[in-house]
Amino acid sequence: MTVHLNGDAVAARAAEDTPNPDGSSAGYSVGRTLPLRVEAVRQFRRRRTLLAFAILLVLPWVLVAAFEIGGDPSRQGAPGLVDVATAGALNFALFALFVSAGFLLVVAVALFCGDTVASEAGWSSLRYLLAAPVPRARLLRQKLVVALGYAVVAVLSLPLMSLVAGTVAFGWHDVRLPTGGTVPVGTALGRMAIVVAYALVSELVVAALAFLLSVLTDSPLGAVGGAVGLVIVSNILDAVTALGGWRDVLPTHWMYAWTDALQPQIQWAGMIKGAAVSASYAAVLLALAFRRFRNRDIVS
Repeated sequence: MTVHLNGDAVAARAAEDTPNPDGSSAGYSVGRTLPLRVEAVRQFRRRRTLLAFAILLVLPWVLVAAFEIGGDPSRQGAPGLVDVATAGALNFALFALFVSAGFLLVVAVALFCGDTVASEAGWSSLRYLLAAPVPRARLLRQKLVVALGYAVVAVLSLPLMSLVAGTVAFGWHDVRLPTGGTVPVGTALGRMAIVVAYALVSELVVAALAFLLSVLTDSPLGAVGGAVGLVIVSNILDAVTALGGWRDVLPTHWMYAWTDALQPQIQWAGMIKGAAVSASYAAVLLALAFRRFRNRDIVS
């Protein structure tokens, strides 16, 4: 059977078949490939995403139960955040962040950033995404943006839920400083924002390393474990006082510099140095990730 096309249909068909100046099809648009919304939904439906958020949201209530069972914390040795953890919701949130920043938040950030590319390679679906076709730089950028977005939400969810749990259990009061004295709620909220912002910046190096390892390996566990291993090794080296000033360039040396915001007068020097070190490492590691992925032979 012969199909006859009128003049308008022939012109439309010719326009569709005419390539763009860059050689791509006329109906193809780079900006419409792998939208952020699609990638965010894909990552949210992952079991590890739901499990990670469940742990972060349940932990504050576990800590509340621990304090209720064990009673008021007893002061032993130098005063710390645990001694004033039950003084109010803000004190409790600061304590929860303090006990989680060194490992739990590190694992959560490494999980979101280390699993994103390696899991696609492990499932042998990475080459099909590139064949869609999604440009390599755009695919990596979209995955990085979504992974960092979930990492930010993970870090924020812990102190926010801690505020809720602390309000229910201990009420809403001025912040008691470990060194003595109090900070009004209005001022304390501003300092809490500084603390959380610095915590996010300090996790950048973990996110960047996990993302680089995710590009280099087909094993999500290897990427996540490698980033967590960096933190463990860095903490061990930081305990070696014989290294002297070399410890200042370790990724985790300034991880708890945000405690300087809990002094009667905020001390900025440590947080500025820590932010500079973390951002510098992150910039180099992410640049390596994009360079490596651009030249990588995708076979899975």
